[in-house]
Amino acid sequence: MDLPIRHGSIGPSVLDVQQLYKNTGMFTYDPGFTSTASCESKITYIDGDEGVLLYRGYPIEQLAENGDFLETCYLLLFGDLPTAAQKADFDRQVTRHTMVHEQMSRFYSGFRRDAHPMAVMCGVVGALSAFYHDSTDINDPEQRLIASIRMVAKTPTIAAMAYKYSVGQPFIYPQNSLDFSANFLNMCFAVPCEEYKVNPVLARAMDRIFILHADHEQNASTSTVRLAGSSGANPFACIAAGIACLWGPAHGGANEAALKMLEEIGTPDQVDKYVAKAKDKNDPFRLMGFGHRVYKNYDPRAKIMQKTCHEVLGELGIKDDPLLDVAMELEKIALRDEYFIEKKLYPNIDFYSGITLKAMGIPVSMFTVLFAVARTVGWIAQWKEMFEDPSQKIGRPRQLYTGAPLREYVPIAQRR
Repeated sequence: MDLPIRHGSIGPSVLDVQQLYKNTGMFTYDPGFTSTASCESKITYIDGDEGVLLYRGYPIEQLAENGDFLETCYLLLFGDLPTAAQKADFDRQVTRHTMVHEQMSRFYSGFRRDAHPMAVMCGVVGALSAFYHDSTDINDPEQRLIASIRMVAKTPTIAAMAYKYSVGQPFIYPQNSLDFSANFLNMCFAVPCEEYKVNPVLARAMDRIFILHADHEQNASTSTVRLAGSSGANPFACIAAGIACLWGPAHGGANEAALKMLEEIGTPDQVDKYVAKAKDKNDPFRLMGFGHRVYKNYDPRAKIMQKTCHEVLGELGIKDDPLLDVAMELEKIALRDEYFIEKKLYPNIDFYSGITLKAMGIPVSMFTVLFAVARTVGWIAQWKEMFEDPSQKIGRPRQLYTGAPLREYVPIAQRR
């Protein structure tokens, strides 16, 4: 049979196999969906071969360099960059929704004091649907919008509360006078007994980190949000599902893994030894923070993150950090060694973000939480797009069954 071909605005065309089973009695088989488009989307475009990442058509480099995170949020949610008036109104709406219901603070005391912050995030974000009943009707466009604003606004507050609970400090309320990223840092690091002033260089670095992680096409967690949303689940439950998926070390935990690798290497004079181990097919050691499943060229986010990393280290006066020395030596080797060049193992965003967050005083357990704070707007935009797509239907992947063929039930007394 002839399969229809569909063309995107940019990027590869696709074979439309929706009628394949009906006409041939066969499915396609594609573990990991490496060659399958699960949906149509106008939000994010990636060209992994050329190292390109676009949000609604805008290069990630331009957005991170010239705008702020809430501008990016508006773009992802509504499709275009805001005017000055639209930006002011959107900023106001988000700022006025940053507080969470006071009863939610009691949730935290139900967790062990050493609970992982991502475990807390899964539980508390999922519980939002128990508090905000006026924005769970997914068939009401106004309620979908309110839920979207609430998720973007409240996730950093919930994340900061998870951090404060883990270190035994009192919760810090949001400050409407601060911008999004400065407010998040204030909620994480301020204490009631003394004044805390947010360093603008660190706030700008955090804002860039949020922009760079805001969306990344149909990755595992985004696909999870869409799949959960396809059943008609409320948006808070869908985002909680995305957070649970993001927690996996192969997804959101990559920068944590990169940092642990640098700690294992220890000092710059050990780098050559570990590079040799990485090249040895019989050695289980792997270099974390290099290469990417999608990008077969330099990760465009890594270039921005590299610059941001050096800005933060310079601002904090960190010059002799052994971890940084190891990272810089690894970076030099990776950019000139034929093995890395041939296999296109360039440093990715996780390589630099782990170093940056550590320098800013963010504990390793919070790395994936920050990822969740940033990605929430992407998840919401994808969920919103999915729900507004008239061709949307409940997700139901098929399978290649390889189990036992048909067999008859044998009474237990007759079994041998």
